Formats: sequence, C-alpha cells, structure tokens
Amino acid sequence: MKRSFYLLLCFAVVLMLSQSCTEQQDFGQFEDLSITPTLATGLFYMESDEATINDAGTFGTFYAQTVNFDAFNEEFVADHLIEGTITYEIVNTTSKQLRITIEYLDEAGNTLDGELFNVDADPSGLMTWEVAYGPGGKSLDILANTSSLRLTATNLSDATSVSSQPEPKVKFKSAAEFLFRLK
Repeated sequence: MKRSFYLLLCFAVVLMLSQSCTEQQDFGQFEDLSITPTLATGLFYMESDEATINDAGTFGTFYAQTVNFDAFNEEFVADHLIEGTITYEIVNTTSKQLRITIEYLDEAGNTLDGELFNVDADPSGLMTWEVAYGPGGKSLDILANTSSLRLTATNLSDATSVSSQPEPKVKFKSAAEFLFRLK
C-alpha cells in the first residue's frame, strides 16, 4: 500500500512539474538578432630622434613610408562596415616644428583622403585627434577603398638646434576602431 501511495505521489509530482513551467519556444528570434562587433587595431607607429631630423635639413623630409592596408579588400568586410574612428597621437620633445601627413591611397596610388598635422616644437605635450568615418563623419567609402597608407614627416625648423630634453624624439601613432554589422 505504501508503495502504491509513493508511486501515485511521484506520478502526481511529475504531472504537475510538466505542466507548471512550460512556455511555447520561439526559435524565430534568430531573425531579430543583431551582431555588431567592434574591431580595434593599431595602424601606424613612427618614431624619430632629433639627430635624424637635423640630418634631413631645413624643410627636409626625415621620414616617408607607404604601407599596405588591405583591411577592406574582402567584399564582406567592406559591405558590413557601419562606422570607424581613427585616433592619432603625437608627442614631440624635439626643438623642431614638424609637419606630419598621412594619406589614404587607393589601389592606383590616388589619394582618397589625408590628414595634415602641424606640430609645435617642445614642449608640445600629447596631442590627440579623432577622425570619424560613417554617420556624422567622413564617407565610409574612403576606408572601403583604401589600399595603402603613406606617412611623411618634414622638418619645418632649422637643421642645427638641439632640444634640452634628454633623448628628444617625435612619436606618432595611430589606432582605429571599426564597428561592423554581421547580421
């Protein structure tokens, strides 16, 4: 008798549990899912000491480099880019006034966009610029069609002065954050 009572009690509990917490599952929610990851990456780093800048002479270019930048060559990546922000940072502890330019080039070497930075001599402190691409900023087509980046740095001062700072240098770096819509 006890055994049938426990069996009946277990059956009743299982029956109540199966009815109490069930809800119709909606597997169509995947269609509403929106995935927007952010990718952060460094773009460029340039460092030069004052002796190298002096060697270039007055109004001389002391740094020039073009680097491949095929981040958006894949159609999927270019088509899903929502927006981007490129941040530039410059620190100059030299006695030189400088001009730094960065150009965004297409496959044929044509300039799509560029940034020009006139940098004061020491003490310039940390200078930061942010450039937005996408809604409220520059056209996303610039990023999507960029194949390479060209960085040029020019001495706008004399070729003899020397900073009183220990190990005077100019440092330029840039980083980017891109937001994509994957679904």
